[in-house]
Amino acid sequence: QVQLVESGGGLVQPGGSLRLSCAASRITFSRYTMSWYRQAPGKERELVASITSAGAVTNYADSVKGRFTISRDNAKKTVYLQMNNLKPEDTAAYYCQATYDYDSSLNYWGQGTQVTVSS
Repeated sequence: QVQLVESGGGLVQPGGSLRLSCAASRITFSRYTMSWYRQAPGKERELVASITSAGAVTNYADSVKGRFTISRDNAKKTVYLQMNNLKPEDTAAYYCQATYDYDSSLNYWGQGTQVTVSS
C-alpha cells in the first residue's frame, strides 16, 4: 500500500517558521515529482511548491516565493517544505502529493497536516 505521511504542522506566530516533512513508503520515490498543496477554509486547493525527481527543478507559487523552500532526500524517501516568515494567509491544511514521472495518472496524496499562523 502506497503511503505518504505528513508531519511538522502546528501553531506559529506571524513571522515564525515551520518545517513540514512528508515520508513516503512503497513507491520508487526517485521516480516521482513531489509537491506540496494547501487548502484554506473556503478556498480551492492550490499548488504551493513542487520538486522534480532528481531535485534539479523547483517551482513555487508566487505567494510563497522567497519564503518557502522545497527539498527532498531520495535516500530517506522524504520531501520537506521549509516555511519562513509565515503569514496569517498561509494558514491551511498542507498536503503532500507524489506524481509518477512516466504516467501522471499515477499520483498519491497524504492525509494532510494543519498549519495555523496566528498571534
